[in-house]
Formats: sequence, structure tokens, C-alpha cells
Amino acid sequence: MVLLDEEIVKIEFSPSKGVGSTNADVSVSFEDSHSIKVLEQVIKHSVEKKVDVHKEPDYDLVVSYGDQLPMHAIHLWLGNEGEESILMYMVGEGETFKTTTTATKQLRELIVQNQ
Repeated sequence: MVLLDEEIVKIEFSPSKGVGSTNADVSVSFEDSHSIKVLEQVIKHSVEKKVDVHKEPDYDLVVSYGDQLPMHAIHLWLGNEGEESILMYMVGEGETFKTTTTATKQLRELIVQNQ
């Protein structure tokens, strides 16, 4: 996946209400540099792969670069331990991107620890 070549200031997670919309009720917000770096790497290293998802996303992510720049809104289907996760831009052609199992572990650790 591609993000802007700008500093990320915040990444927010909220329980998803379905494909195409963003839930404004943020449940976890990451503003520390370590968490942002981990999440940025997970997103950037996700590989485009067609996946037919037959359920609603688990989370909506909003990647914020600051007040004067656009945001990236992403759906996340969080995999279980030992599985890959799936990411999809909310605005786009419906392309899906897969993470590694290691990335899923990192996502699960960050989300669970901070809820």
C-alpha cells in the first residue's frame, strides 16, 4: 500500500460499520513514534492480492498527516494468530492488500494492548 511521503502524526482505529464508511467513534489512537512506525511499516509492506472478503471489516483506520494534508482511510480485516490480515483503501477500486503473519501479530499486540 502507498502512503504520503509526509510525517504521520496519528493513526486512529475504530470498529468498522461496513465497507465504504468510516466510524467516527475512535477506540484506539496512536500518536507515539514507535507505534506509528510499526503501523506505517505494516501498511507500506502489505502486498496487493485479490481476496474475496465475505464479511464486514473489523476496523477502520485513519492515517493523519496533519491539518493541512489529506488523510488515508483504510479498512482492516484483522487476522487471527498465525494468519494474514487484509487491508483495503476506503476510497478506491476495492483492491485488497495482504499483510504477513508477523504483521498481524504486531497489529493484534498494538490493538489489544491499547483497548
